Amino acid sequence: MKLLLVGGAGHVGKLITPYLKQQHSLRVLDLAPPAEPDVEFVQGSAMDPEAIRKALVGVDAFVWLAMRSGQGGMSTHQDVEAILNNYDLNTKALHLFLYLAQEAGVKRGVYTTSMSVHFRGRDFYPAEETVPLDSPSVYGLTKGLGEQICAYFARWFGMDILGLRISGPRKRADFLAQRADPKRAGDGSFVHPLDEEDMANAYLGAVNALGNEPRYESIYIVGDEKGVEHDLSKAERLIGWRPQAHRLLAD
Repeated sequence: MKLLLVGGAGHVGKLITPYLKQQHSLRVLDLAPPAEPDVEFVQGSAMDPEAIRKALVGVDAFVWLAMRSGQGGMSTHQDVEAILNNYDLNTKALHLFLYLAQEAGVKRGVYTTSMSVHFRGRDFYPAEETVPLDSPSVYGLTKGLGEQICAYFARWFGMDILGLRISGPRKRADFLAQRADPKRAGDGSFVHPLDEEDMANAYLGAVNALGNEPRYESIYIVGDEKGVEHDLSKAERLIGWRPQAHRLLAD
């Protein structure tokens, strides 16, 4: 399958590209080139209609990875730059991209959302549909609005979009180090680190699960293999995913 990675040169894109390219043909739309030199590249902004149209030619599905000014789900701290960046990219650019994608006949894709759409002070996160989108951060707020935009395009434009609420994406070495010495952040929150291969497998599972029936579904993708704080049953049911990287840890 030919996949368009929107914002594929960013942090998450760099982590998952080596795994995705083993199974799919990739093209990246970004301002900066991808880390993998053999991946096709269209230089441009996710807010530029002509760059989007060019990048969509000949692709089968998309993976939205674009983000700016990321924040956790515990703080209301924000400034003018964070407000403008998050609304521009997470709402306006996403709406524009989805409109142009369905216009080009590309009606299947994966949306990268975040566990930061929720207030992260909870002890447990049950089924995705039961936990409110109540983030105190402008990043989490606009990522949640992005989920509503995806649902709008599923309902009114017949798109099939799966949203991955990822948390704590880490390269392998950082994942192992953090699991060996787990610590809470300064705000008291704890992030389960998500190994790069586990995360890539979630994207691969989501891409493989895309079909032709209109829907939008949000799915927790968290490195909580025991399900202590997160109900991961939907990920297992819809995309065949559970974290596996804990098996790399020494007993």
